[in-house]
Amino acid sequence: MEIWLDVSSTDSSDIPEGVSRVWSSSDTDVAEVTLDDHHGQDEALSLIGAVPWILVRCNDWTMIPLENIVATASGSGTKVATVISREIDLNGAAFSLQLGVDAVLLPPEEGNEPLWAAAREMAPKINESTGTVETPRLVNASILSVESAGVGERVCVDLIERLSPGEGMAIGSSASSLCLVHGETIPSEYVPSRPFRVNAGAIHAYVLMADGSTRYLSELQSGDEVAVLSSNGSKRGAVIGRLKIERRPFIMLRFSTPMSEGQIMLQQAETVRLILASGEAISVTHIEEGSEILTLNEASMRHIGQSVPGEVAER
Repeated sequence: MEIWLDVSSTDSSDIPEGVSRVWSSSDTDVAEVTLDDHHGQDEALSLIGAVPWILVRCNDWTMIPLENIVATASGSGTKVATVISREIDLNGAAFSLQLGVDAVLLPPEEGNEPLWAAAREMAPKINESTGTVETPRLVNASILSVESAGVGERVCVDLIERLSPGEGMAIGSSASSLCLVHGETIPSEYVPSRPFRVNAGAIHAYVLMADGSTRYLSELQSGDEVAVLSSNGSKRGAVIGRLKIERRPFIMLRFSTPMSEGQIMLQQAETVRLILASGEAISVTHIEEGSEILTLNEASMRHIGQSVPGEVAER
């Protein structure tokens, strides 16, 4: 983390130890944004990827918009700086989402000695703590248990195009371990197939979107584009035509991957299927302890659906 000295409102010529840049509001590589309301956040987000630096100024210090900006800027090529005038706000900015901002802009040191001392102490720790976002990959997962999970709200996702056998959506209670839930492409002697539908599971679950982000099933709307994956690892986007939410009985499948453990809650019905490691679809009512299914794993954490470096535990 860099430390910048703000001289835009002072004629101080003293440059304290550890300063990376002297800021006078005239640097052309920095776009300054004031966060008074959501319009300021929207402006900052729109600049990410288009400018080298964004300087965020909060008239009323607010963490959540700053976290949103840090998450979106991660890996974009745009760095984030923020104005800090109180020591109590420094820790929140320095460790926002475990990533932290790339720079803090501080007032002159005279009269602000504790703030400067804290910034000098934190700066090297932030430089050491950042990591990289790994691309999610399909891995085999072993079923640990199959349990009854009560009654709740189930979401069916109806797409505006048909799925092929072997295709489904990535769903799960943990964004780091999503199961491939097969489309209703397989006919049954009791009900016809619905090749445009994925019985996606409980309303709290994550779903992988076409752009690589995740959302809760409860957040989906008609017109959203979800990711459709196949057992061979291919991926495409498909637009939602409607959502069907009804109360249904659930089962919970706990599973283990080489990276972590996870679980998924699905409607207890023969027409709901996961994809085995062999590529075959299997009804959730036939899955047993020890069955091997396909899951999508990643090591990063998520913030409002965006993958960012960091650690998270979900159970």
